This record gives sequence, C-alpha cells and structure tokens, in this order.
Amino acid sequence: MPRASRARKPRMTMADELEELLTRARDWHAQGHGVAIATVLETWGSAPRPGGSHLVIRDDGLFEGSVSGGCVEGDILVSAQALLRAGGGHVRRDYGVRDEDAWSFGLACGGRIAVLIQTIDADHYPPALIDRVIAARRAGGPVAVHTDLATGVSQEAPLGAPVVDGRHVNLHPAPLRMLIVGAVHVGQALIPLARQLGFEVRLVDPRDSFAAADRFAAIDVDTRWPDEALAEWRPDAGTAVVTLSHDPKIDDPALAAALRSDAFYIAALGSRRTHASRLARLGAMGFGEADLARIDGPAGLWIGAATPAEIALSILAGAVAALRGA
Repeated sequence: MPRASRARKPRMTMADELEELLTRARDWHAQGHGVAIATVLETWGSAPRPGGSHLVIRDDGLFEGSVSGGCVEGDILVSAQALLRAGGGHVRRDYGVRDEDAWSFGLACGGRIAVLIQTIDADHYPPALIDRVIAARRAGGPVAVHTDLATGVSQEAPLGAPVVDGRHVNLHPAPLRMLIVGAVHVGQALIPLARQLGFEVRLVDPRDSFAAADRFAAIDVDTRWPDEALAEWRPDAGTAVVTLSHDPKIDDPALAAALRSDAFYIAALGSRRTHASRLARLGAMGFGEADLARIDGPAGLWIGAATPAEIALSILAGAVAALRGA
C-alpha cells in the first residue's frame, strides 16, 4: 500500500541579487534618504558587468551593487550625489578605455560601457516600480522595465512590447531555480554551489531514509514522488532539473516531467551505459530524438570529476553553459 505523500514548503535560499538590491534601495528611500539607481545600458567588447546590471547609491555615499566591478563606480557615485543634491534628475555616462576619464577610473579592460543614473522618485525611477519588480521576482515571473532616455522616466511595459526609438528595455527574467531529484551525496555539494550562483534550490526524494538524513539539514526535502512535485513546481525557462538518485523509478518520471516543460537544462547522473538504458526507456514513453537530446547525460561538463564536489561542480558548469548558450 503506497504511503501518503508529504510536501514541505521550501526553505528560503540565497537572496536573489536583484531583489536584494532593490529592497535595499526601497528601504533607504522609506527611511527618508535620497537614493539613485545606476543601470548598465550597453556594453561593447570586454566589459566587467553585463547590460542591465545595477548599482544603488544613497545620499550619504553608501552604495550596493556594481556596474563595472569597481572600475567606474567612483565617478558614478559623484554623479549620483550631484543629481540628488539638485533635487532629482538623470544623466548618461559613457566610459571607454580611450577616454581620459575612463582611464583615470580604471576601465582598462579594453571595453566600453554606457550607464544611466536616475534618482528614485515619481518623475524618474518610481518607488512603485521598485515594488512591482520585487513582487514579480518573488512570484517567480519576469518583468520588463522601459526607460525613456530623453526624460529619464522608467515604467513597466508588457512583456514583448515593441521597443520605441530612444527607449531602453531592461528585461528582468524569471529567477533561476534548480530542482534536484535525489537526496544523495552529490547533492550535498551541489546545493551550496548552486545557491552561490543565485539558484533557488529545491530537493525532492520520496525515500524516507534519504530525506531524513542529517546531511540535508540546511534544506527541506520534499518527500513526494518527483513527478508530483514537478507538477506543482512547474519548471520554466529559468529552471534546471537534475536527477541524482540512480533509481529509474524516481529519475525517469522526473525526467519525463522535465522534458514536457521549458526547463533550460535537464541532466541525469549515471554512466554512459546507464544513460543509454535511460534513453531507451524514455523513448518507449514516446519521447523523440530531439526531446532526448535535451538531457545532459552523463550529467555535467567533462572535467574528469571524481569526487562528489567535483561532480557537483561539473553539473553546475553544465547548467551555466546551457544558460549562457555556450
């Protein structure tokens, strides 16, 4: 007789970087501070931070985040504080290795970046927009912010809305998630590594002896069958699904559910012979060659991994490669 399934609410993982940054800005503003936000508009060549990266600056010079890894932050702080002293506004700053100012600020990587600085107020980057972006992150959904570069006004726009000349679009995608199947030793190393890279991690294993292990005290283990858990978790384009249990009764249903989803990375631990058998079983379920090719098996990039920590590193490297299109 099958035992009753039991679900637990996943424990909070490492805070989403964008959510944490905007929450800090919102708190500063609520405390009565003047606050500005800097956003990387464009990058060319070798740039330290990607487009869309943020830095938030308080009127007393305190700041969080980064737009250049430390290269031009000093000038950004000066410009932001000037806007705040003026009562609000916006300014675009361009930096390149050939520019005298950029060299002084240390942008010697050979690239160029354009940064927009706005004060957080109703006329530029509204506090209500910060609330909306934070809410979208917490709900696990994407949100698009359109900015008129002439006026410095930012507002939410429908996803997929056409880009009008003179506007910049910052699409904040759904937060990254990693759904791990199997409370095994590789997972012990994979969970903290994934969290460090910003993944919200969830772990499922219906086997009581594995789920109750003290080695997973830092995460709540969902003890439902994986296909049931994944039906609720709904893997999306920001989700990686990794099976580690080595048990076909557990891994196969999870892989089938993942293949029916938009998960950007699907990986299964096991030898090449084991993986060949796995593909045959999934093929018998009706999945075609294109579907099966989505599964990274044996899981991870080949780095000659031998220990659980090395295997976890290879799996995470495979997920990042898939995420970045490498």
